[in-house]
Amino acid sequence: MSATRSFTTRLSLALALLLLAYGAFVALLGRQVAAEQEQESSQRLSHGLARHIVGHWPEIASANRDEDERTARAALLSMLMAVNPGVQVYLLDANGRVEHYIGEPGMVRQYQVDLDAIRAFLAGAALPLRGTDPMGSGVLRIFSAAMFPVRVGDARPPGYLYIVLDSPARDAVAAQVGAHRLWQGAGLAAAMGLLVTLGLGLFTFRRMTRPLHRLAESLRGYSWRSAGVDTAEGLAAASPTPPVGDEVNALADAFATMTHRIESQARREQQQVADHREMMASVAHDLRTPLTALHGHLEALAADTATDPMRRAAVLQAALAQSRKVSRLSQQLFELAALQSTGQVLHRERFSLDEVVTDAVQKFELSDAQPTVMLHGVPPGRLELEGDLQLIERALTNLIDNAVRHAPGRHPVRVSLRREGMQAEIVVEDGGPGLPGELHQRLDQGLSLRDPPIKRSSGGIGGLGLAIAQRVAVLHGGSLRPLAAPGGGTRLCLALPLAA
Repeated sequence: MSATRSFTTRLSLALALLLLAYGAFVALLGRQVAAEQEQESSQRLSHGLARHIVGHWPEIASANRDEDERTARAALLSMLMAVNPGVQVYLLDANGRVEHYIGEPGMVRQYQVDLDAIRAFLAGAALPLRGTDPMGSGVLRIFSAAMFPVRVGDARPPGYLYIVLDSPARDAVAAQVGAHRLWQGAGLAAAMGLLVTLGLGLFTFRRMTRPLHRLAESLRGYSWRSAGVDTAEGLAAASPTPPVGDEVNALADAFATMTHRIESQARREQQQVADHREMMASVAHDLRTPLTALHGHLEALAADTATDPMRRAAVLQAALAQSRKVSRLSQQLFELAALQSTGQVLHRERFSLDEVVTDAVQKFELSDAQPTVMLHGVPPGRLELEGDLQLIERALTNLIDNAVRHAPGRHPVRVSLRREGMQAEIVVEDGGPGLPGELHQRLDQGLSLRDPPIKRSSGGIGGLGLAIAQRVAVLHGGSLRPLAAPGGGTRLCLALPLAA
């Protein structure tokens, strides 16, 4: 596909075409005006020709049938045709019908001549006047005419001498002599005008549209920079040689792209503000409940004057439980905010993932948490990972802690480690009620659990531990996804790439 012509080039071509059309119109109009002027001049110059002939050669109108008279008249007409071959001489009767002419037999095809034009000519009407061409060309011709004098004793009305001044023979000679030169001169003038117009137009329009071209390039570069592409790389990727483009279309495309990006960014910011406001409200709800309970327990301890150590110990344990809940929630929020603010893992080291999994399971085995936590499946051997050890351990701890807290019962929480190609997969499964619908859908589709936050039906936000594990997996190039659980419960798979 050919490159689009620039706006400057198209503007210059449009101007050249308009000038050519205007020049052609002026040439045709000038030719018509020149022809009119030439015919008027010829008719004025020969206006008295017919009257002069009638006045000086009366025998031309002789009605005598004698052979000598006819011969003399024929000689006179022949002399007139020889003096000026461009004219045609006709003798008309009083009704305008051709009675006599000089020429080849059959030359006259229209014997009736319009007398209205002749009467207007004799009455001195404005020139040019055109009359009938007896040769039947269908073109009205300029002429000179005179009425024959009335003869004494002649009962017939006098006729007319009718001279066509621009006969077809004259047109043919004029066409042969002038047409070639006329068209040659007109073509040369048009070519020169086109070249001069294109040159001046390109020079002028390029100077006028240079700021427009620079603006288009700036907008195009801004679009590439906004998309994260270097300007030089964008030009090289577009084509080996930068194509000549339409600056106006480039401006329109760049403006539309920029408008779409600004509107999308504005919508994202509005959504982020709404999500942030909703998260703050949910965090306040989550913190208010344990803080209210903790405050109540502390008031109970302060107001309790009884010496029952059992009751005081129970209230104290309840207060400590609420305090741990507040501490855990605050820690999760802090960790999630820290993980969301970075796009890469800052502390990388090479470590054995199977040892990290074993240590995490043993930590829960030594606690009194219910249900119990156990390793499941055949050990895959040593699996080395390169990343942040503390983050991986935190993600695994969150998955196991969620399983223990949300799936209490007799069924133990099982943790297994396996190798799938160049990935390590940690599967945590429990026998609880399963994940909520929205949380399961987001994990299955690989969507963020924090944008927007997930609201619990009882109020507050949920899935903080899973959100941290998901973010850790993404930062390490892995994923967190749910697996099918035919026997019920929840099965989550934390997939991480192995070290090369």
